[in-house]
Amino acid sequence: MVVNQLSVFIENKAGRLEQVLEALKAEDINIISLSLADSSDYGLLRMIVSEPQKAKDSLKAKGFTAMLTPVLAVKLSHKVGQLQELLAKICEAGINVEYTYALATGSDDASIVIKTADVEKAMAVLEGTDIELIKADELG
Repeated sequence: MVVNQLSVFIENKAGRLEQVLEALKAEDINIISLSLADSSDYGLLRMIVSEPQKAKDSLKAKGFTAMLTPVLAVKLSHKVGQLQELLAKICEAGINVEYTYALATGSDDASIVIKTADVEKAMAVLEGTDIELIKADELG
């Protein structure tokens, strides 16, 4: 139930993000969710896409630095404390959460992407709970 996230390093200058998006559009790759963090010199674009390997290969062919990273996609109900309960289970297992961002799934529930220091261990911890992990093939 691990999902491959596409990460792309892009120069922090006008037009570079659009070039990445154009390359994905040209290959008919759907962007399901994204997060963009920047510094003064570069940006780190993290995306969940419909065809991660094809997207990575396409971007590399166009000169972008791109890689795939295993992450978890998790569905949470809209209920107070759900995110805290999820993170408590991961933290109780001694697993560091490196980052998280919202995931668009089209359902009424909230969904997030979680990158942990040990994705396989985090997945094993969550599998025995009522927390729903989203499979890659359910994402579009």
